[in-house]
Amino acid sequence: MFNPNYQLSTRLFKFITECERFYGQLEALNIPYEVELNLERNNEIKSSYISNSIEGNPLSLPEVSNLLLDERVPANRDEKEVVNYFNILKDLKKYSNSQLTLQKVLQIHKELMSGVNDKIAGKIRDKAIVIGKYKNNSGKVELEIKHNPPTHKKKEIEKLLHDLIDWLNKSEDPIFIKAGIFHHEFVYLHPFEDGNGRTCRLLTALLFIKEEYFINKYFVLDDYYDVDRPAYSDALHSADKGEKTNWLEYFTEGCKYSLQSALSRVKNALKTLKISDRPTNREQDVLEILQQFREVTSSDIAEKLNVSRQQAHNLLKGLLNKGLIEKKGTTKSSYYKLK
Repeated sequence: MFNPNYQLSTRLFKFITECERFYGQLEALNIPYEVELNLERNNEIKSSYISNSIEGNPLSLPEVSNLLLDERVPANRDEKEVVNYFNILKDLKKYSNSQLTLQKVLQIHKELMSGVNDKIAGKIRDKAIVIGKYKNNSGKVELEIKHNPPTHKKKEIEKLLHDLIDWLNKSEDPIFIKAGIFHHEFVYLHPFEDGNGRTCRLLTALLFIKEEYFINKYFVLDDYYDVDRPAYSDALHSADKGEKTNWLEYFTEGCKYSLQSALSRVKNALKTLKISDRPTNREQDVLEILQQFREVTSSDIAEKLNVSRQQAHNLLKGLLNKGLIEKKGTTKSSYYKLK
């Protein structure tokens, strides 16, 4: 049975309280739909960049942005890693309707590693691995081990994961505690040969979504990890001996940082948005359709909203004038997509 050891310190309680307060302020804002769309898209792109960059992916943020916004087919392993992560992140809600299971964990890892390393995709490791780096010590190259997982046998790893997931599904701790404990313990077990960090960060985001904290819509955690990557690694491994208070303080402080930053970005966006630029309720319906189907024609809008072709055309024209969508193609074969 998994039974985490931590203390509800003054700092930890303070950070959790501030997280709740900042999230409540975000929820209370009347955020226009197009601001939500832009914020969510930017968060997903930023998270895909940082989470892969932490693991050594060489693509820059502009390169990742262009790759994902252009929706082009990835040309190499580095691009495939980013595209896989992004696709899982934006569709995490499909995993949120029921309890977390080991099968879901394996499915997410399989999607993450698809086309990157199909041999290990969705499979618990059954071999010894260590986490560390090579250092040159007076001309002699040595491996400096930072973490040696508690077991290297598949059946034992599966049992430990089952215990962790069982605790998670039964725990009544606040989400900031549950997500933080799961985040560390998953990395500590290191169940896969590759992709552990990225899988862990995706699962952590999923845990928030399951508790109706819309992590992609408002904020991402990865930006805090990116501020000081060695500090992230050190804080994680500070809990390897079992006492998780220091890690949980770091984790909840990161949540607070990300929520506070998101609140500032949303407020600044609202200040610059003209009232006349805000979409009407009917235009928001069109934006929701565009978010789902990416590209639509006026006929598509007329059919889905049960309006005339002229009404559909007027709705699309209004969104064009407000700069929220763009028109592609010639007159007879034109279609519309989010800008």
